[in-house]
Amino acid sequence: MKRRSAPSRPDDLIVFLGPSLPQEEALALAPCRVLPPARQGDVWRALSLHPRAIALVDGVFEAQPSVWHHELLAALDAGVAVFGGGSMGALRAAELVEHGVVGVGHIFEAYRRGELVDDSEVALLHADEEHGFRPLSVPLVNVRHAARQAQDARVLAPREARALVDAAAALFYQDRTWPRVLAAVGEAWRPATRAKWDAWAAGGFEDLKREDARACLQAASAFVASGTRAPVRTRTGRAPPSSYVRRRRLVEGLCVTDEGLVSSEDVLTELRAAPDAGELAEAGLRRALLAGQARALGLLPTAEEVARAEAEWWAQLKLPSGEREVYLATCGLDAHEVRRLCEERALERLMLEHASRLLPDGPSWDEALATEARLRGRWVEEARQLGAPKPRRRKR
Repeated sequence: MKRRSAPSRPDDLIVFLGPSLPQEEALALAPCRVLPPARQGDVWRALSLHPRAIALVDGVFEAQPSVWHHELLAALDAGVAVFGGGSMGALRAAELVEHGVVGVGHIFEAYRRGELVDDSEVALLHADEEHGFRPLSVPLVNVRHAARQAQDARVLAPREARALVDAAAALFYQDRTWPRVLAAVGEAWRPATRAKWDAWAAGGFEDLKREDARACLQAASAFVASGTRAPVRTRTGRAPPSSYVRRRRLVEGLCVTDEGLVSSEDVLTELRAAPDAGELAEAGLRRALLAGQARALGLLPTAEEVARAEAEWWAQLKLPSGEREVYLATCGLDAHEVRRLCEERALERLMLEHASRLLPDGPSWDEALATEARLRGRWVEEARQLGAPKPRRRKR
């Protein structure tokens, strides 16, 4: 159901932004939390803030690992709307539009149509965060845009416009400035063409990345303000993330505590040193192996079985319903991961309840009970107690 209201908090909309649009302009456009250009793991970490929407505009390309597709899919799985445009966001949106990422702007459309294919089209050199990520070079997509506009204005002939784009494309993105681009055009332009260009360019160039960044932010803001809730998506028709992706998310996640945000990796470090680390890991591995075997056999739990597994989990923790959301935030778990864990519990239960039928001449419940009791010494305890002489009753 839709409700019309303004965002209740800036964290409802998370924006990854850098050189495409100044932070001050973004904050003037919409209530939001602005984060630096996204690196690998940043979207996973942002989910701990429980946003309703994420606008991905800028992201790192080569200095650090880029934001993963899996992170954006995880956001969609958690019921967070994802918008992309302007730069890295346009590229990722074009790649994931079929999965539900909303692409915005001319650059996104060009990537989606296949007119742009390389991430170098939007790459540029920029200053650091202290200096507001100020652009220090010109992205190729902006040169293409200027060439089209100059051709439309009859400043450049088609051949001259192509020469401008070719000269820019031949330059390394960090070296691509307008003076260097124009110097690289060289004799491809006549002096008269250069004079016409200089007169036309004196009014400045339209920054296509900036315009698309504004449009992306406005679209995400309108979604949040509408009160619409993105659906929690299922993985139907899509393979689950690999073990490597799961491990990366585990160490790069954040947990929400009363004292602030805590790194999942720090929690793991403490758990590895705990006395019961081996016992915890073995129990988790046993459950995962049984659930994996159940899936390999084609077993799927019903909705009722998953719900029962979740209810048993909460009963085991002795947590009332009012405290569960805080518990999950501290665990760093979203709705999709909770369902996955409860599905594993349900599958484990199915495998244990039907163990005698899963293998030829499979083990019975009593056999399993006896085996474990003998291994732990419980069998001997019970046998000795039963074999001990019974105290005689006094006759009255």
